[in-house]
Amino acid sequence: MTSIKKLLKDRSSVRVDIACGANKAGPDWIGIDVQDLPGVDIVHDLNEFPWPLPDKCASIVLASHYIEHINPANFGFIDFMNEVWRVTKYDGEFAIITPYAGSYGFWQDPTHCNGVNEATFYYFDPLHTSGYYRFYRPKPWRIKETVFHRNGNLEVVLVKRREDPSYEA
Repeated sequence: MTSIKKLLKDRSSVRVDIACGANKAGPDWIGIDVQDLPGVDIVHDLNEFPWPLPDKCASIVLASHYIEHINPANFGFIDFMNEVWRVTKYDGEFAIITPYAGSYGFWQDPTHCNGVNEATFYYFDPLHTSGYYRFYRPKPWRIKETVFHRNGNLEVVLVKRREDPSYEA
C-alpha cells in the first residue's frame, strides 16, 4: 500500500491543505506542498497535473495564500481550479484565502501574479447571474460564501457542483 493510500485509508473524512508549507491546518489534514517540510504529507509540484490524489477523495480542500502565486497564463488558474474540483467530493467545499487583488498585501510580494476579487469566482459558477461561466466553461462550483475587504484579504467558500449539460446552454 502506498503512503498516499494509507493516508486516505486512515482518515474517515479527507481534508486537503494545498501548499500548506510548515503550517498545515491540523494533524488530521493531508498537506500537499512542493517543499518537503514538517507537516507536508505529499511532496508534489502543484503545477503538475494530475496530483497524486484519487478523484473525489476530499470533503474539504483549503488553499490559504496560494492562488495568488499561480500563473494565470495559458489557463493555469482554471486548470488548478479544475484539479481541485477533480479531487473534491460532490458537495465538498473548497475554502480559499488570498490577498484581495490590487491591495497592498497583493502587490507587496514579488511572486504574486494572480490577482482575484469576488467577481473572479463568478466565472466558476454556472448558475451565477453574471453569465461569466460561459466564457471559459471550467468545472462547475457554487459560491457559498464570500467575505472580503478591498484593502485586505478575500475569503471564498465554493461547493463542488455536478456537471450538467444545461450549463453549456
